[in-house]
Amino acid sequence: MGTTNRNTTSQWPESALAAAAKAFDMLVAPPATLVVDGTLVGHGLPERAIPLDELRELLLARNCPPPTRDAAWQLLIGYARSWGPAWVVGAVGMALPGLARMAGRLSAGHPQLVEDIEAELLAGFLEGLRHADLSGPAPYVRLCWMGWRRALTVRGGDIAAELPELPDPASHTPARPYGHPDLILARAVTTGWITGEQAELISATRLDRELIDQIAARRGVAASVLRMRRRRGELALVEAMRRGDLDPARPTRKRPRRGSQPPPHQRQAPRSDQGKRSTGARCGTAWTY
Repeated sequence: MGTTNRNTTSQWPESALAAAAKAFDMLVAPPATLVVDGTLVGHGLPERAIPLDELRELLLARNCPPPTRDAAWQLLIGYARSWGPAWVVGAVGMALPGLARMAGRLSAGHPQLVEDIEAELLAGFLEGLRHADLSGPAPYVRLCWMGWRRALTVRGGDIAAELPELPDPASHTPARPYGHPDLILARAVTTGWITGEQAELISATRLDRELIDQIAARRGVAASVLRMRRRRGELALVEAMRRGDLDPARPTRKRPRRGSQPPPHQRQAPRSDQGKRSTGARCGTAWTY
């Protein structure tokens, strides 16, 4: 019986997130509990050593101010990058509630993809944890989004309509008709309004705040070329949203060919003063996020 118990406890779950949860539980189990000094975080956290599982509960509380979450996560990110694997596992464990919500949303209706989705979700999170510029607000939310974008590749063009809410006010999905910015980009690529490269540029520079000059240097192209490509993609996105072609509540419509008529519900009778309206009045619109 003793041998059976030892074999059972030594087995690791096949699921990436379940394995991460087990590793985190081991890290916060007494007597060698992984802790953060609350005095280094400040922002109202207890001024004592806080075990990571307790810290996670404090940060997930609805009354926890965003600056407190950001300060704690900046400290965790620094530890994960400087102090070794234990803190990497600790950071993943801290993010598991949000990652689990994402995995559930992405896996809905696709049980055969669960393991691949979880693996890519975790890989994207870890890549950002190691290398991304996470200065600025909501580093935890941005890390989870990096995992979400990578996991989307497993689903291909069949994606969920909205990003699940994360335990952070900055992460809530915007109201319909459009949804989370990454999903707008995915729908725009699927419907042919923008290219995959344009979606990458917009996501990296507008959402992840990566400098376009850094991307240009990495790719060996002129920054001005990438700015022009991004600009064309953004103009196409604005036009697609104006037409309603990226609204998930409507049937998917491919980008119309040049010179084609707009959808019937958007056609308007000619107006006598149409020629007097400015270009901005005819074409201008604002991003919804």
